[in-house]
Amino acid sequence: MGFGSYDESEQENQNTEADYDEEDAVSVHENDHDGSVSFDTGASSGELVDRLQDMKGDDEDDA
Repeated sequence: MGFGSYDESEQENQNTEADYDEEDAVSVHENDHDGSVSFDTGASSGELVDRLQDMKGDDEDDA
């Protein structure tokens, strides 16, 4: 059997009926939210890039 192969006979007789009531199901829309999120760091783009470079440098020191 090669990579990604499967026995097609296993796929023929799958039961598609759910063994639970709908009231037991999870509603994926139960906690939907409309809105936006924004962050104001007060830092300039240059400061953020410098901080990123510092963090990348810290990772190299740990290796």
